[in-house]
Amino acid sequence: MNRRLALVILPLLLALTGCTSGTADDDPAPRPAAAERPSPFRDCSTLSTAPTATSPGSGAATPTPTTPVTPGPAGGQALPELTLSCFTGGAPVALRDVAGPAVINVWASWCGPCRKELPAFQRLSERAAGRLQVVGVNTRDSRGGAQSIGEDFGVRFPILVDQGDALQRELKRNAFPLTLFVAADGQVRHIDATGALDDAQLAKLVRQHLGLAVSA
Repeated sequence: MNRRLALVILPLLLALTGCTSGTADDDPAPRPAAAERPSPFRDCSTLSTAPTATSPGSGAATPTPTTPVTPGPAGGQALPELTLSCFTGGAPVALRDVAGPAVINVWASWCGPCRKELPAFQRLSERAAGRLQVVGVNTRDSRGGAQSIGEDFGVRFPILVDQGDALQRELKRNAFPLTLFVAADGQVRHIDATGALDDAQLAKLVRQHLGLAVSA
């Protein structure tokens, strides 16, 4: 009787084992560590070059059709005298060398409003290409967290790294996210800390403070 029972149970156990086990080839490949993956962000080599509109597929500067706008208010404050490393490596970047007009967004991967608005900044960088620079400053973050956000959200603009909160301390601002609107003369015309910005709000702020018309 026991032998007969064993003959019935054994095939069932073998079938169950076959369903729950598998080879390494069956498992999805683990995601490589951030240090082993190419950076999703652009390098910072062109940040000191003023935006120049170019026609698609050519290197020649051409006028970009824009809606006439009233220049933003004069005055403002200079960017702090800080030098930050670039996420992709290469030479560090002096913040005051970033050529305006520019929008500088301070963010971290763990900040919910930052994650919400980053795609809008990416779209701004595409819509205003050649007329406006969009730059990110990643702070209080891990490299892996920042890189994953760039990959998952399609963020491609250049990213500077400020893990010591130097920029926020110089500005005496501790808000997240934080966005600086920098005019062509290098002066900060506006600092926004109202929360996550969308396409329409960004277009309005760029028009109001930098005098550029950007579609939302």
